[in-house]
Amino acid sequence: MSELTGTRIRTTAVKLGLPHLADVLNQYIQRADEDKMGYLDFLDLVLSEELAVKDDRRFRQGLRLSKLPHHKTLDDYDFSFQPELDPRKVKDLASLSFVEEKANVALLGPPGVGKTHIAVALAVAACRAGYSIYFTSLDDMVRNLKAAEAAGRLTSKLGTYLRPGVLVVDEVGYQPLERAEANLVFQVISKRYEKGSIILTSNKAFSEWGQVFGDEVLATAILDRLLHHCEVVPINGNSYRLKNRLQAIERDTDVA
Repeated sequence: MSELTGTRIRTTAVKLGLPHLADVLNQYIQRADEDKMGYLDFLDLVLSEELAVKDDRRFRQGLRLSKLPHHKTLDDYDFSFQPELDPRKVKDLASLSFVEEKANVALLGPPGVGKTHIAVALAVAACRAGYSIYFTSLDDMVRNLKAAEAAGRLTSKLGTYLRPGVLVVDEVGYQPLERAEANLVFQVISKRYEKGSIILTSNKAFSEWGQVFGDEVLATAILDRLLHHCEVVPINGNSYRLKNRLQAIERDTDVA
């Protein structure tokens, strides 16, 4: 390939929004020469590589906008520490069929058992598969919606929680809500019903949600929509955080 042709291809690639192709064109040509590729094989190579680059860029951008507290995956989760939790059920969720069906996942259990870790891991998997994701604690969501309502921007702010393909709502039940606050949560749940997936974590059994939301009728309405299409995953084992803290104390004691 002549230098003039190479320059023209690079310019065209940039105009098409393919800066990576412009940077690595010579590498593609070298691989094609070494493997004696035909025209169609070379075209397949270029398109496949560019698609992979584009997907990776979209994935990293999606994670950046997601507000996830970390990017841990299920490979980082120690299922051996939670023997009552069936890893097959969790890994089946990672197939994302519940996202395709616009269904929900509820992870229930005491603090420290890894509910948030699993919720984040499922969200990361969804992001990699091309779904938009967003993470919030219930308290942060309520606080933001209340502020937006007071400023006359509630409809706009609701979009933050309605647009993503997967919304992760963490720490449901850690603080009781007033009825007006619970009504804001109901709006999010009801508007997302059968339109997008929710992954939530809670330290409260569903029978206690009347206390959490300050109104049994409203809690029932929320649960009715949330649980209609929902995989419930109870985690009733020991606390990872307590385990790690005890290990740290033992190490400090041994040093002393």
